[in-house]
Amino acid sequence: MSVIHRTTLKPTKLELLTPWLPAQPWYAGAEGQRPELDRTGGFRLDDPAGEVGIEFMVVTDTSGPEPVSYHVPLTYRGAPLPGAEHALIGTTEHGVLGDRWVYDGAHDPVVAAQLYALLLGEAEPQMQRVSDTPDPSVVARFTGQRDAAGPTVTSVTSVTDAPHGTDITLTTASGGGPLILRVQRVLGPGEESDTEALGEVTADAPRPDGTRARAVFVTAHAQP
Repeated sequence: MSVIHRTTLKPTKLELLTPWLPAQPWYAGAEGQRPELDRTGGFRLDDPAGEVGIEFMVVTDTSGPEPVSYHVPLTYRGAPLPGAEHALIGTTEHGVLGDRWVYDGAHDPVVAAQLYALLLGEAEPQMQRVSDTPDPSVVARFTGQRDAAGPTVTSVTSVTDAPHGTDITLTTASGGGPLILRVQRVLGPGEESDTEALGEVTADAPRPDGTRARAVFVTAHAQP
């Protein structure tokens, strides 16, 4: 279960994300605009191996005319992830765990596997800031073909960042063909779900007026 340490982090997560965010293809701010970020929501998943911290963070940028909320999956590792230099957001010093390598989680295979397990109801979402506490506000559904032996990702074949978000293409033990997990990066609380999607993960997110509503964080699609 997720253990939240009440300690220092230098630099902080928001300090790491502030220069990184404008370089992403899905960033909605103006060119040259420096984000002003607040941490406004999210949840966690557990790594079954207990090695990787997994957080699905919502940060809200208030630097523009209207606040914009972004979904940024993050992974925290005690050593560099081989071959993932392009996805490294930065390094930080954790007051308990020491040096941590912080990655854009959409490019981390541990996140792909656990998102797939979440969609199938085989992973329990955890509160973002409270240890060992499930988060019932995170809801997942999946209508696609299921694995008889459980949620098994056999490979991640590609990860593509684009203005609409990030597509993770993976194969599973179900034999039903490649599956695309689409990570929604710019959240639209209150927007309707994609009825053609095979599945989705929803959670609460802030509206520009300060209220909260359901937002789609991830959708699942069959590869065309």
